[in-house]
Amino acid sequence: MSEERKIKLPAELLGMQTQEEALEVAVRPSKIFIGIPRERTFQENRISLTPEAVSLLVNRGSRVVIETKAGDAAHIYDTDFSEAGAEIAYSPEDVFKADILLKAAPVTPDEIKMMNFNQTLISPIHLPTINADFLQMLMAKKVTALAYEYIKDGAETFPIVRSMSEIAGNTSILLAAEFLSNLQHGKGILLGGITGVRPATVVILGAGTVAEYAAQTAIGLGAEVRIFDNSIYKLKRLQSNLGKRVFTSVIREDVLREELNNADVAIGAIHSKLGRTPIIVSEEMVATMKAGSVIIDVSIDQGGCFETSEVTSHSKPFFKKYDVIHYCVPNIPSKVPRTASAAISNVLAPMLKDAGKSGGFDKMLYQNPNLRHGVYLYKGSLTNKHLCEKFNIKHTDLDLLFAAASL
Repeated sequence: MSEERKIKLPAELLGMQTQEEALEVAVRPSKIFIGIPRERTFQENRISLTPEAVSLLVNRGSRVVIETKAGDAAHIYDTDFSEAGAEIAYSPEDVFKADILLKAAPVTPDEIKMMNFNQTLISPIHLPTINADFLQMLMAKKVTALAYEYIKDGAETFPIVRSMSEIAGNTSILLAAEFLSNLQHGKGILLGGITGVRPATVVILGAGTVAEYAAQTAIGLGAEVRIFDNSIYKLKRLQSNLGKRVFTSVIREDVLREELNNADVAIGAIHSKLGRTPIIVSEEMVATMKAGSVIIDVSIDQGGCFETSEVTSHSKPFFKKYDVIHYCVPNIPSKVPRTASAAISNVLAPMLKDAGKSGGFDKMLYQNPNLRHGVYLYKGSLTNKHLCEKFNIKHTDLDLLFAAASL
């Protein structure tokens, strides 16, 4: 009688046996609490979300609280927001209880005092205007802060910066056309000319997004365009994007001086990554420009690239020097706040919707490297290397902070 023997199966064969199916567990949507205070910064007319965006978020379970009259300057009213599902708050303190704060202007010291610990702030940072005390106040509140200027999208571009630059470029030419008219003591000429009458000449300093959209608008209106920049790559890219051959040059004083002497409009669209914009046009060069010509210094946000530029306001937008009209209003997009608000909302609304789907804003940050690029403070720790070097504050890599939190 044969003995029954137990057969031992090799470990690798055991792995081939039928196993239970491993199903992915769905992430439970998170109900995020969003607050939008009314902007009290001088001449800030934008708001971060439109009623359409509010409706999208509320319908997905988010709570949105907006301070009364927050959208009035953009001609978006409390009734528009309440019909979209937002709660209207009658004191800023009620808004600052939100987990996520959205602002169209940089947060002010008084607003930081109203903030709670561990809140998330999404707003512009306006690097030339901030100081170390500003950062220290946010760090003390353990805030996670994202800057409009640093947020990237899937195409590795900066969508809010680009949108505002498009607006500034388009608007600068429309302003120039207005100031050339006799109504504003200009030369009394039509920017694009007509049959038998030569068009105006527009000189643009810079070849970035502002310059590109200023050139497109000027060409569309029939003006002659001259573009200056020290980057040959930028000039080639702009030439390609315009789809039309225009005069381009590196910034040579002799060539620039000659073109400015013949210009009817000069647009300053120089951007600096390191603080103040360099002065490209000296006072003596402005003095030789034609009487009644117009300077629109879009670079005034960073100090201006014309030596004669001085900050003006939307209420008193221009002044004359050497008989040349100067328009030097910072934050040009606030002149068209409804369009600018829609542009910002187009970026923030999908981001906030994804935060709800991901199970919270922190989880979305962990999953989205482009959004992480916008973070300059994480739970009170400074994560932006440039700000660290500028203000001599300790810097901690954001990926290290995420790694430590997961341990």
